[in-house]
Amino acid sequence: MRTRSIRTRSGRTRSIRTRSIRTRSIRTRLLVFVSATLVGVCVAMGVITTLFQHAYLMGNLDDRVLDAAERALAGASSHPDREGDLTFLRETGQPAGLLSARVDEDGAILSAAVVVQDAPPRDLGTGQRTALAGFRADGAMHTRNVPGLGTYRVTVLVDGGVRVLAGLPMDDVQDMISELVMIETGVAAAGLVAAGCVCAVVIRRQLHPLGRVAATAAAVSRAPLGHGEVTGLTRVPEGDTDPATEAGQVGAALNHLLDQVESSLAERQRGEERMRRSEERMRRFLADASHELRTPLASIAGYAELMNRGTGRIEPVLAWRRVSAESARMTGLVEDLLLLARLDEDRPLQSAEVDLAALVAEAVWEARAAGGGHDWQLELSLEVPALVTGDAARLHQVVANLLSNARTHTPAGTRVTASVESADGRCVIRVHDNGPGIPPALLPTVFERFTRADTSRSRADANSGGSGLGLAVATAIAGAHGGHIQVNSVPGHTEFTIDLPASMEAGVAERAVAGNGASV
Repeated sequence: MRTRSIRTRSGRTRSIRTRSIRTRSIRTRLLVFVSATLVGVCVAMGVITTLFQHAYLMGNLDDRVLDAAERALAGASSHPDREGDLTFLRETGQPAGLLSARVDEDGAILSAAVVVQDAPPRDLGTGQRTALAGFRADGAMHTRNVPGLGTYRVTVLVDGGVRVLAGLPMDDVQDMISELVMIETGVAAAGLVAAGCVCAVVIRRQLHPLGRVAATAAAVSRAPLGHGEVTGLTRVPEGDTDPATEAGQVGAALNHLLDQVESSLAERQRGEERMRRSEERMRRFLADASHELRTPLASIAGYAELMNRGTGRIEPVLAWRRVSAESARMTGLVEDLLLLARLDEDRPLQSAEVDLAALVAEAVWEARAAGGGHDWQLELSLEVPALVTGDAARLHQVVANLLSNARTHTPAGTRVTASVESADGRCVIRVHDNGPGIPPALLPTVFERFTRADTSRSRADANSGGSGLGLAVATAIAGAHGGHIQVNSVPGHTEFTIDLPASMEAGVAERAVAGNGASV
């Protein structure tokens, strides 16, 4: 919009806004530019055609004038002493309007006449003769307006002292040029109207997809993207995303942009949801940790208070044993919490080649020594070494936690079997028992922190159970080694599976074994 100042009748100046062609729609600008181009082309073609037609008609007229002048000169040369002899005008076939004159050396008209339709030639009057005087006898063509007769094309020829002027009217040429101009103007106007209508329809149809793209962009701009809304965003129709057209390219680019916007918003929502869940887990974690630490601290404080009183109700040795047990329990809880914190921060663990078969065998022997009431079994059926790259102490802690979990939450006499497998670039540790199983309601959260079993898997007393971090620690350690842990449990069958990627040496050994088998 442009601002233009105008003065009103009262003398005040008022500013009004006028719309510039640059601020109009592309459809209007295209139509204006195409129409202006067509008008310019039509005008140029009309002017050129008129000029060529005028030159052609004038050349034809000049040839006829020259021919008439030569015939007049031939007739006058047969009677050079007769200055008024214009008998050739009386010859049959002479066109109406043909005029001829005898001219002296000074260009003065001696005698002149004009051919009249269906009548003898008529002599020219004084004014008409004056209009034709003054031409040199050089054969050049001249245009002169003769009073009462119109505009003529004339020339003067000379032969042996005889000078003759001849001329033909230009009315036919001018009428033909005028009619040509009118016809060209009418045809051009009709053509421009038809071309304008066709261009308007074509431009409208060609830009209609761009309008739909703009409507889609407008609809998306009204969506509450700032509030995280990622569903229901309008897309450009597939028919308007043809990469062969400019509008299709814009539509495809807009759809791609909307996909990225939705992806970004969805990722932001997922991040916010993860952060919210993380905050909730952190609050629950802190609450559970505080509760778990409060219990041994309260026990230690109670025994310390009894010993300070010296009431004799409890022996000092027993009190110190209970204080030591609670201190050890609290120390283990704090160490598990610190380990989980380090794993949550993705701190690197020690990395070395670990033989899982030896590691699991050692863990089973330790479990057998700690819990002789269970039937501990070890199964190793390995064609290739079960080698992984990782922290041997932490992996041992995972197996020990699973075996301890089985010992704590199953009755005496339960068979616990630990096995190791290695195949297809993976090493798998399985810990299976035939105990009462994990309650179905507990399975979805069994690997979460501070999760404890109830009924058959609840702690018998304060000393027999853990803090609820064992499986959480095992899951975190397995994940830090690029593996994962899962559980399947029904009454009489509970199996924990640890899946870890094999080391490069194990992969080489597996390929060598496979090659030897193929050779055999």
